[in-house]
Amino acid sequence: MTSAAPAAPPSSRSALAREKLMAAAERLYAEHGFANVSIRMIGEAAGQRNKSAVQYHFTTRDELIQAILTRHAAAIERLRAPMVAALDALGEVSPRERISCIIVPTIEHHIELGTPSWYGRFLAQALVEPSLREYAIRTQLQMPSLRRLEELRRGPDRDPELLAQNAAMIRQLIVHMTAELEADLAGGRADPATAERSWRRLGENLITAVCGLSSALVGDR
Repeated sequence: MTSAAPAAPPSSRSALAREKLMAAAERLYAEHGFANVSIRMIGEAAGQRNKSAVQYHFTTRDELIQAILTRHAAAIERLRAPMVAALDALGEVSPRERISCIIVPTIEHHIELGTPSWYGRFLAQALVEPSLREYAIRTQLQMPSLRRLEELRRGPDRDPELLAQNAAMIRQLIVHMTAELEADLAGGRADPATAERSWRRLGENLITAVCGLSSALVGDR
């Protein structure tokens, strides 16, 4: 007689359920938009029989979305932190080196996610959702590596409002261009077989574009 496998500890089951709910929510929101996805749909897509699974594990929809944003931010921070540490050791940092440290970890994270992925489109929507926008921006700006990059920025004092506008332009460009490529790969408009090359090419183009934008707007050279 074959004995049944031991049940997973409750904590492990709970963690697995949370992961399934986050994965399902990210995909559904990316594909259909926040307004068109219900809590019940997320639970069903995650294979949860309990209709209140989302509320049990996350309390609210926004808490679920914030957990997804935080998880991706931590993954990008893991990639960026050693890059920033290497720049720190150099002392003198060029604008292109600093901007590369902003963009490259995001590109590498998308490559790690594989194809299809949903994070790019998910983030693009979170940044324009009134109840989530502030949290999404704050989650990015509070990364220790990004704060250190800002400290490494060289040059004369500049208008804080102009710097904030420049940062917003850079954020919009990076977020929406990565969402665009992600959608093209998922929809077959770009070849998934060459996805890594497409991501790296986008990264290089973004670095060049952001360098030009920052040079023209705030004088980074």
